Amino acid sequence: MNKDMASMRIAYLVNQYPAVSHSFIRREILELERSGVEVVRIALLGWAGAIVDDADRRESERTFYIQKLGLFRLCVRCLAAFLSSPLRMLRAAALVAKMARHSSRAFAVHCFYLLEACAVAEVLKRRDVHHVHAHFGTNSAEVAMLACCLSGRTYSFTAHGPEEFDKAGSIGLVTKVRRSAFVVAVSSFGRGQLYRWIDPGDWNKVKVVHCGLEPAFHAHVPPLRPAERRLVCVGRLCEQKGQLLLIRAAEMLVRRGVSFRLVLAGDGELRAEIEREIAARGLRDHVTITGWLDSAAIRDELLNATALVLPSLAEGLPVAIMEAMALRRPVLATYIAGIPELVATGVNGWLVPSGSTEALAAAMESCLSASPADIERMGDAARRAVLERHDIASETRKLVGHFLQVVGERAHAIGR
Repeated sequence: MNKDMASMRIAYLVNQYPAVSHSFIRREILELERSGVEVVRIALLGWAGAIVDDADRRESERTFYIQKLGLFRLCVRCLAAFLSSPLRMLRAAALVAKMARHSSRAFAVHCFYLLEACAVAEVLKRRDVHHVHAHFGTNSAEVAMLACCLSGRTYSFTAHGPEEFDKAGSIGLVTKVRRSAFVVAVSSFGRGQLYRWIDPGDWNKVKVVHCGLEPAFHAHVPPLRPAERRLVCVGRLCEQKGQLLLIRAAEMLVRRGVSFRLVLAGDGELRAEIEREIAARGLRDHVTITGWLDSAAIRDELLNATALVLPSLAEGLPVAIMEAMALRRPVLATYIAGIPELVATGVNGWLVPSGSTEALAAAMESCLSASPADIERMGDAARRAVLERHDIASETRKLVGHFLQVVGERAHAIGR
């Protein structure tokens, strides 16, 4: 263990943690701890919801929840921050006004972020945190920025997309990057999108660190079951993931006489509408919605499938694709965002134009009619591709290197 790593204390700040769709954050935190970094978990939300994964339940017990304090105690911490350092509080208030100026959210919302930031800053000081890392460039990054303005710490954040890139102006992405020590993109596409918005003088702050997979998840993969003609779609049931398009493509296959099963593994705000579409198109015998599943159940669904299908309309780089490929399953996905950096048609899956029901249906039919030998060949290629660039240990080492540089520079500045 590196001596510097053993003495480094990093706070992870997330809007909601743990969450079913945030397993990649948990993996990153646990790998940091295995490497010798002490991680303080801070979330704004997430203590009250149902937790289906045992690993997430353990993480919940180790997480400090800001909004759990309640409005009165948040205000008390804000007053204490002002009395402790009026100048820093005034600077933070000016920053709030700047962030609210072009925001789609009300000024009062940004004032509440400042209240949360005061509580976060108190945790940073009490736990002697050296650096703060936020996941997502939205409100969690803003709270991290304000908390570091109040506490004198440095911060960084991971921008996943697509929300950060779609709403860069209204979330103050340029300001968040400018004031950060560095910002992480999870793909080359994400790096390019950040370059698109930020000042070229800040391009050197953008670091590519891929989301990683733990060896335990993809170890001991059983052989493909040739008799299965099953596709699984893993993800939140929402507009971005394109499940409504998938239902229409499934109807086209039924009309052509193709035999298959389609499993939608997940839940979300579009569930009721998707269920109505399934019923209206007569697909109840072909399509199943599982609801939220834990990591083990997701793994089982992927292993029981011929391939993963994800007809996304907007993305960063979905972790579900990485997980499926690590389990030797080909992927059917859309030619958008960072997906083509992993998936190649005819090599380890099928890429289709986003929004094309016809192309999606054709790719699904091609996959379902492929021989077991072809599926196995593509699955092996998928596994090689994803393990080469999404190993949790090697990707976390990159992140630790960035943390060490920032913490070292700050210590040198303080000593000076």
